[in-house]
Amino acid sequence: MLKRCLPAIALFLLAPAVGELLLGNLAFSQLPLFLPVLAPMYGGGALLIREVTRRAGRGPVTMLILGVAYGLVEEGLADQMLFNHFYAGHDEMGATYIPALGMGGWLTIGVLTMHAVWSTNAGIALVEALFPERAETPWLGRTGLGVTAAIFTLGTAVVMWGSYNDEHFFARPGQLIATVVAIVALVAVAFRVRPRALLDGAAPRPWVVGVVAFAAASLFLNTADLPGWWSVAAATALLVVTVTVTSRWCRRRGWGRGHRLGLAAGAILTYAWVGFGMTPETAAKTTGDYVVNVVLALGSVALIALAARRLHGFRPPLAADEEKAEVRF
Repeated sequence: MLKRCLPAIALFLLAPAVGELLLGNLAFSQLPLFLPVLAPMYGGGALLIREVTRRAGRGPVTMLILGVAYGLVEEGLADQMLFNHFYAGHDEMGATYIPALGMGGWLTIGVLTMHAVWSTNAGIALVEALFPERAETPWLGRTGLGVTAAIFTLGTAVVMWGSYNDEHFFARPGQLIATVVAIVALVAVAFRVRPRALLDGAAPRPWVVGVVAFAAASLFLNTADLPGWWSVAAATALLVVTVTVTSRWCRRRGWGRGHRLGLAAGAILTYAWVGFGMTPETAAKTTGDYVVNVVLALGSVALIALAARRLHGFRPPLAADEEKAEVRF
């Protein structure tokens, strides 16, 4: 039973580890919050996205869109950071604040991208590479899926309660309604994605994909330091270019699981180095925080290396190694 559920358990723990700990958002003193608070929402959310996608016979494009929806659940409904001008005592919106929406330009683009990529899909891709023989099949039965949904709902409610307790902030009804509508629309779009025609030419090597992903992710996270709306323009341009290039690569001959691992590895290693310079939201950085950074960075490298080795040694059944264009993204 434990062996059967091992991939699901791994993702449940890895998602919050990447989404919060690797980036350095959580202070060393707050580590006790990892399992009771972060794992139910992050881990439950990532696992739910992965399971409903695979059960529907869909692939990574669907997961990516659902990752954006997850970002809206967490940042728009749970902790409501998208609408809180001075979240955790900091002016997170700065010069790109849009008064009519009560939202920040870069903040909205930044946090939704971070959740879609790092909080959900990077962990999913890494765990699927660690268990290649089960990468495209469900890891949970119906009961397990129901329990996961319940855990995610409970985790979201706990974060909402805790955030309100700390911030004493609640978004306007119109903002919350618009967020729910956007979430529903994204979920509907996610399951209407269809495969696109293959393109001529061969896909680049997985390590090239990983290097490009690392460079793009590093540049994206640093666009926040640009002045005013230049940050929004740069972040948007990077997203458009990265999505366009990747969507063309994944429709070329030879694209497969190793390339998807390359994308995840580039993103995860970006968080690993950025985390060393990140100051936790609620406290000054301490020696303990740097120790956590080192341990998690080394652990990330080890997991990526292990996943690459397992993929290299994996031989899929005949006719199962060529994924559909939508799945291959």
